[in-house]
Amino acid sequence: MRCRLLFTLAVLVLTAACKNPFGVRAGSGNWLTEQRVGADASELTVMTQNLYVGADVDAVIVALGTPDPNDDLPALLFAIQTVGKTDFPARASAIADEIAAQRPHVVGLQEASQLDIDLTALGLPVVVHQDFVAILAAKLAERGLHYGVAAQVQNIVAAPLPGISLVDHDVMLVDLDRVTITASGGQNFTYNVGVVAPGIELKRGWVWADVTIDGLPYRFVSTHPEADLAGNTFDALRAAQVGEIVATQPADRPVVIMGDLNDVPGSSMYHLLAGAGFTDTWRALRPGVIGFTCCEVPDLSNRLPALGQRIDYVFTRGFGAGAAGLQGQIDRFGDVPADRVAGAAFPVWPSDHAGLIATLR
Repeated sequence: MRCRLLFTLAVLVLTAACKNPFGVRAGSGNWLTEQRVGADASELTVMTQNLYVGADVDAVIVALGTPDPNDDLPALLFAIQTVGKTDFPARASAIADEIAAQRPHVVGLQEASQLDIDLTALGLPVVVHQDFVAILAAKLAERGLHYGVAAQVQNIVAAPLPGISLVDHDVMLVDLDRVTITASGGQNFTYNVGVVAPGIELKRGWVWADVTIDGLPYRFVSTHPEADLAGNTFDALRAAQVGEIVATQPADRPVVIMGDLNDVPGSSMYHLLAGAGFTDTWRALRPGVIGFTCCEVPDLSNRLPALGQRIDYVFTRGFGAGAAGLQGQIDRFGDVPADRVAGAAFPVWPSDHAGLIATLR
């Protein structure tokens, strides 16, 4: 049975690795796309996108954390099968198309993963290396775009067995043709969950960049605080993590904090940001619109969106003035069936999260 599972895994992984990815996003009638065609020079556009590793990693962590070793290998094999089906190179094409259409000045990426699988020790000629940032960068370059990494931080490290490794990053991209980086960095939070199973350490962080756009200074932050896991609720931990970010933000320029914040409106984390003067851009610009961003099913095979939570945000401070306040538009990407692309096994969503694109004035 074990050999049969490994053979199936080899076929799936090799198919995904050798596939020539394609899938230009079909038009979805997105009003923001049309807005970007005639964008004013004073406008600032940002995008946040959880890239999604491609499988339910939490299920693997739970299996590895139990005393029973018999569920470890099946959980790992199932996750790797799912990664093959969710086909990040194809999904990266869709995300690159959206970036090309919207031309955000800054892009915050979460779950920017580096996946390394080498099963040759098990007698299988399967070697897969997927660097999500490098794959996306190549897709952007194919479209004639010049986005570069302004900041990066290494977060979760998972190497549960020899030959299987996953490293998670937060990454910030900027349009090098229109954005000048004056300073940047990335760091892990002081408080993290830590080691939860052999070879698996849960840690999170954030990246930041001070830039000038059209001669004006801005601070951008992208982050991915801790998620709830196996019945454990980390509401207080997320608030503490985001509190570290808030405490370091300058008061002399507009600030954008964006990302998959893993918590809903009304949470401790949300109130902390609001109390520090940050505006929930979605709520300000789309009042009364629910705007769920998470989550599609793990293998991204659902035909209709399954989004049921709003946990991805663009928070702003220092934009707008007077009674008018914050001005601009914000919309989602990857939330309608037209956003799906051809995957290795079936059409897939660009991510299990909808992305956000905000144009601010």
